[in-house]
Amino acid sequence: MVHNNEPRSGVSPRLLMALSSNRFTRWIKVQAYKHDGALHRQWSPAYLVFENDDYWVLASKASVVTESDGRRWMTKEKAVFILFKHRWMNVIAMFKENQAPRKDGICYYVNIASPTILDQGYLKYIDYDLDVKLYPDGVERTLDENEFARHAEIYGYSPDLLKVIKESEKTVREMIAEGKFPFIDEEIEKLFHRFLEENKPFVEKKHIE
Repeated sequence: MVHNNEPRSGVSPRLLMALSSNRFTRWIKVQAYKHDGALHRQWSPAYLVFENDDYWVLASKASVVTESDGRRWMTKEKAVFILFKHRWMNVIAMFKENQAPRKDGICYYVNIASPTILDQGYLKYIDYDLDVKLYPDGVERTLDENEFARHAEIYGYSPDLLKVIKESEKTVREMIAEGKFPFIDEEIEKLFHRFLEENKPFVEKKHIE
């Protein structure tokens, strides 16, 4: 993994789609790193639903998350994970149910992060702490600002990097306000439905005399 704020990969970004004829080859892990190159978090394999020149889309019914200290925990929500190839962000769209008093629906968790790369069979990005959360009722919140400030000092984020991170946060808010993908519930629902359709159990065909 290259950690120079502009990750690159020697692997063709279309490698996964070359394997698309077999659904079992389309499960892939995501890894998040910190600015110093240390592994921060890893998700159990999710299914590659879609890829274009701008992003990968993964989906899962649940996921086991492994933290850098080895601690593991499981997500319980259905989710769609959009990992951008050029934008400094990625988005986890989670289907929230029974969230009273909050409204049920899709909750968008945006990680301000480096563009994602495909490297040695993993999708990888550098996490820059700052997050934006969009709730189903339309409420927005910026999270982990103190952690971002602390790590900016510890890791010595450059002025140029700080500018890119802040500009990315602004872009996220503009995309939300303008209703741009991936902040469109109907599109997320379609992607998750496609995931379910492509992963239906095999049914043995009965021999007809």
